[in-house]
Amino acid sequence: MKQYIIDELRPKDYEAIKAYMEENYSSSKVAGIYWIPLDQKILTKVQAEHTNCQPFYFAVDLEPNLMSFELLVRTINRVRCSCMGYATETQRNWIIEFADLIFEKLEIKI
Repeated sequence: MKQYIIDELRPKDYEAIKAYMEENYSSSKVAGIYWIPLDQKILTKVQAEHTNCQPFYFAVDLEPNLMSFELLVRTINRVRCSCMGYATETQRNWIIEFADLIFEKLEIKI
């Protein structure tokens, strides 16, 4: 799996991130997994055409010592579809910027 990982989180940083994620984003049935909606403006042509599959998400796995941002764009509506796949360069950059903004917003130095 392709991922953007930020590791060596300190306990107080983990708690701040966890509170922020729980307040702002949907969590899955699995503890520590959050679903982040992808910006509609950066969908691929196929993703934009697949209105029944929208919205598109990427997963974030928050553990006490690390935060992992999956670079797989998926839909919660289906298990498999041609609109799902690894992020394009634009989507990958958006996900990384999203991750970095969380740390900036919470004033966590990494």
